[in-house]
Amino acid sequence: MPGTRREFIAATATAGLAQGPPKRPNIVFLMPDQHRAQAVGCLGNADVRTPHIDHFASQGLTLENTFANTPVCCPARAVLLTGQYCHRNGMVANDLHLREDGVSFAKILAANGYRTGFVGKWHLDGGKRMPGFVPPGARRQGYQYWAANQCSHQHFNNTIFRDTPEPIHLDRFEADAYADYGIEFIQQAKAAGDPFYLTVQWGPPHDPYKAPPEYRNQYDAAKLAMRPNWVEKVGCPGPREIAEYYGMVTAIDDATGKILKALDEMGLAENTIVLYSSDHGDMLGSQGERLKRKPWEESIKVPGFLRWPGRIKPASRTKAFFTHVDFAPTLLGLAGIQAPKAMQGRDLSPYLLTGKGKMPDEAFFQIFGPFSGDGTHGGWRGVRTERYMYARYADKPWLLYDLERDPYQRKNLVGENKKLEAELEVRLKHWMAETQDSWSYNWTAPVEDGGRLYQDRSFDSVQQYLDWAKNGKTG
Repeated sequence: MPGTRREFIAATATAGLAQGPPKRPNIVFLMPDQHRAQAVGCLGNADVRTPHIDHFASQGLTLENTFANTPVCCPARAVLLTGQYCHRNGMVANDLHLREDGVSFAKILAANGYRTGFVGKWHLDGGKRMPGFVPPGARRQGYQYWAANQCSHQHFNNTIFRDTPEPIHLDRFEADAYADYGIEFIQQAKAAGDPFYLTVQWGPPHDPYKAPPEYRNQYDAAKLAMRPNWVEKVGCPGPREIAEYYGMVTAIDDATGKILKALDEMGLAENTIVLYSSDHGDMLGSQGERLKRKPWEESIKVPGFLRWPGRIKPASRTKAFFTHVDFAPTLLGLAGIQAPKAMQGRDLSPYLLTGKGKMPDEAFFQIFGPFSGDGTHGGWRGVRTERYMYARYADKPWLLYDLERDPYQRKNLVGENKKLEAELEVRLKHWMAETQDSWSYNWTAPVEDGGRLYQDRSFDSVQQYLDWAKNGKTG
């Protein structure tokens, strides 16, 4: 109890202010494309330079087990936006069109008074990837501010659009340019006095592996340490490509630092939740594999850093599993907004804020068909626990690793431990039943990326897509 009348009056006034409606926190989601968790300095990579991300991580929570449920561009982005597994939202392959009548994280925030902004690579509108104009309205899924394209990995000569189909040419590496658009949005939201949600979704470090010289020259390919499971193989990235990849990561790190500095200078950092993650990883020659769609750690595991000053303890870490399907309901929970029942992910906000409650310790993964472009041989499903990773095709088990004894996944235990295999099979079947997934959603013919098949189609169900695909992709 205050000891003087003046202290009593001051305490009473403060309590009265606290009883008013709390100001919604701003939310910023920073998401480069194809940034694997193994390419961040503070996550154990001594070669890559990520000083801004490392410092940012020290200010908040490091989510050590952040995973992409479907590690490929369009499905991952749809899962992030909808809080649904991709067999539910319909985006089971690249270059499909996300239907407008579904649940959307951005639409929910806009309906709750948020100013919403999207900058970067959209890749949810179907059709041809370039030039990539997405008109204002329902196809933007709730985003109001727009500086984006459908999909282009021309990192040095990119083109974006605002609210008209006139292209805007970027005359520099896109990482820095996108950061500037993000800052423009933040300035506008601050001037309007609205809570805001901004996502900046960069194309790099997605292949083609080419960084600006000032970033590429920071790395000597001959001195880089290859991961112990890296295999020299024709067609897979080697030290030279990895040096370029790291250069792009460092460019993204600088762009991240630029946005974080702007939040500080505008006095917004204290009431802004910032999340840094990625849509999927990149094999980069590990296991002798390239790109994504794989069940190995380099493909499914992505960075996960969350900062909210005063609410999230600095320099904290958690082994709780945080997967893409959980992002939307969790961010809504942090903002004090109830996630709709249509979202399948978990609201982990109570656990992240308090550390109390059951820690999520499993993740479920899905890929629905083969893709010759990155050597994905067929549709698979997987489950990962703290210790084990298990994946299977529809007709047979595929991979089983003991991550405690074999963190680089070099010994496949399928067929060697039938009891463990059976236990993980039960877990996988439970996930499929719980999410209403089915092996019938798979297809066997390779799917072509790039919008050359899909045009502007949308599908109300996975079955509708499969019927269309089986009928020769016509009509």
